[in-house]
Amino acid sequence: MLSPHELATLILVKNAPDQIELDRMELGILLMLHLVVLKEFGSKQYPHITRYGESILKAAEQFRKNYLARAN
Repeated sequence: MLSPHELATLILVKNAPDQIELDRMELGILLMLHLVVLKEFGSKQYPHITRYGESILKAAEQFRKNYLARAN
């Protein structure tokens, strides 16, 4: 299970990978879990979400939608 910080980092990787510092502890955990990989663009490395990371985000979004639907 991901912590709230790890989930937020995964969302950030998807939406703004150039805004993440590569030495963040949460990013290291996401790399270990194969939810994120590092890709080289030019002379810099950027995190990139994997299909496993995408699956996590889709499941979280579906849970959120279901929760909000029940709340209304």
